[in-house]
Amino acid sequence: MAYAMNTMRSNISLNQYARGHLVGARATASPLREEVEIALAQGFEVAFDFSGVEATQSFIDELVGVLILRHGPDILGRLIFKSCSEDVQAIIEFVATDRCDQYIKSHSH
Repeated sequence: MAYAMNTMRSNISLNQYARGHLVGARATASPLREEVEIALAQGFEVAFDFSGVEATQSFIDELVGVLILRHGPDILGRLIFKSCSEDVQAIIEFVATDRCDQYIKSHSH
């Protein structure tokens, strides 16, 4: 009999990190990414809630791009992006694609 793995999830509302409706600074993303890395190391999935928030490419790169460069593209399977605007979705896809390519190139022999 197969059992579904009950994955623990850490939910992060990005609204609390926003200035107005924007999360934009790499300096804001760095300590948040460190918290995310701890949660991932403890076996959690991490869900980012973008409700009411827009994000810059530099923020997403510092948050998600660095995770991909450190842990590889498979880390994306443990990250969930909720309530993203079309712009935020496009930025996440761009950063993820770019950093996955960079990771693969730097780890191919």
